[in-house]
Amino acid sequence: MGAYDRSSYQGDRVTDAESTPARANIGVVGLAVMGSNLARNLASREGNTVAIFNRSRAKTDDLVAEHPEAEFIPAFSYEEFAASLSKPRTAIIMVKAGRPTDAVIDALVEVFEPGDIIVDGGNAYFPDTIRREKAVRETGINFVGAGISGGEEGALHGPSIMPGGSDESWVTLGPILKSIAAVAEGEPCVTHIGHDGAGHFVKMVHNGIEYADMQLIAEAYDLIRRGTGKSPAEIADVFADWNTGELDSYLIEITAEVLRQNDAETGQPLVDVILDQAGAKGTGAWTVQTALALGVPVSGIAEATFARSLSSHPEQRALASALPGPEEEFHVADADAFIEDVRQALFASKIIAYSQGFDEIRAGAAEYGWSIDLGAVSKIWRAGCIIRAQFLNRIADAYDEQPDLAVLATAPYFAEALTRGQAAWRRVVVAATQAGIPSPAFSSSLAYYDGLRAERLPAALIQGQRDFFGAHTYKRIDKEGTFHTLWSGDRSEIEAEDTH
Repeated sequence: MGAYDRSSYQGDRVTDAESTPARANIGVVGLAVMGSNLARNLASREGNTVAIFNRSRAKTDDLVAEHPEAEFIPAFSYEEFAASLSKPRTAIIMVKAGRPTDAVIDALVEVFEPGDIIVDGGNAYFPDTIRREKAVRETGINFVGAGISGGEEGALHGPSIMPGGSDESWVTLGPILKSIAAVAEGEPCVTHIGHDGAGHFVKMVHNGIEYADMQLIAEAYDLIRRGTGKSPAEIADVFADWNTGELDSYLIEITAEVLRQNDAETGQPLVDVILDQAGAKGTGAWTVQTALALGVPVSGIAEATFARSLSSHPEQRALASALPGPEEEFHVADADAFIEDVRQALFASKIIAYSQGFDEIRAGAAEYGWSIDLGAVSKIWRAGCIIRAQFLNRIADAYDEQPDLAVLATAPYFAEALTRGQAAWRRVVVAATQAGIPSPAFSSSLAYYDGLRAERLPAALIQGQRDFFGAHTYKRIDKEGTFHTLWSGDRSEIEAEDTH
């Protein structure tokens, strides 16, 4: 027997599923840290009664015993779990992505009825969500893929939530999710993103932007430390100061906290004893792969993802450590001026990362037939999620003023910021290059910016090369139509079918 006796726990709860009173308006399946915290969050909000179920009974026992104030309704089988939920039954799955999620969905479909709602709150790959929604819909049950951002603390105190699914499911689910979401300027950080996989798609791109943001901050730290010789604690003060201005964000805030932390065992700065190999769980790679399929350049996100991959290959780095670099030691003459340049370069590159991410969301919406409100997306990222930042208000303003804005970076506020910061941005990239300090996110973001604003690109030569070796044709600037040069013949030009 566990921490309590099921037959006597709050008297009216018994083992027989058929006689279990349907008292809960929401249920959670999967009680690891994220699931437990989400269940506690739900239970703490007025109007919610929460049923809980976990494959391992011990986790259910422990959660009920540790949090009697939540008044959870525990279940020990899927049948009992379903019986404890009022109709339309609504359950949030918080289990490992992949086969475990499919297994739980299959089990719930067996005990749920048409009109009920199954929510996958994990980090699922959006094509899987599209597949699952289609299959579950055929049973008459609603399936919702919901991106939940904010980590363990967000799940407990208020995450940013990105649900997809049907309009019908949102009627029931909306008020429940609004009750637990983070709040920014009086507005809950949740909105109905779109149908089927839209929610997990937007969460994927959120994570891709997160990769870029973190890499940019790391590059800024690295440049300041190598260029000025400041200690991590001193650089923490720099980031704390930045957090009072236009870079105000959660990631800047926690960067200062990490840099101030000393290792208890060695007394050294913690950042100096952490192995320099960054982990990843796949969402950054998914963002880049999807962008490639959509034909959307997300170079800042891609370079951030590749930088993590490079860091995680110590055997290659060891072999290459003897390769030559600049002979002169890097040290800036005016530390304050250099730090200000890095700040401006960081803000400009951050604008590009978000602009690329929103480009991908816009393209994904067009490809999959989703109606996604980009301004609403920026608003629900203002609190509860990892990339929450003050400047998301500026993004919301940009889309409010121009809902069909094709390039976020061209909105007046961002265009002015890029104009103001580009000289410093270029100085930082030049300094990093000359010093041999890797800054892939800074430099690729600047290259994207220059490519975007270029009047003419060398793509004309590439198209000529493609026509030469593969007869891929080309278009001309001076007349309509598609053309091919007879490279193996007399090199005359003929009209041709467009083969791209």
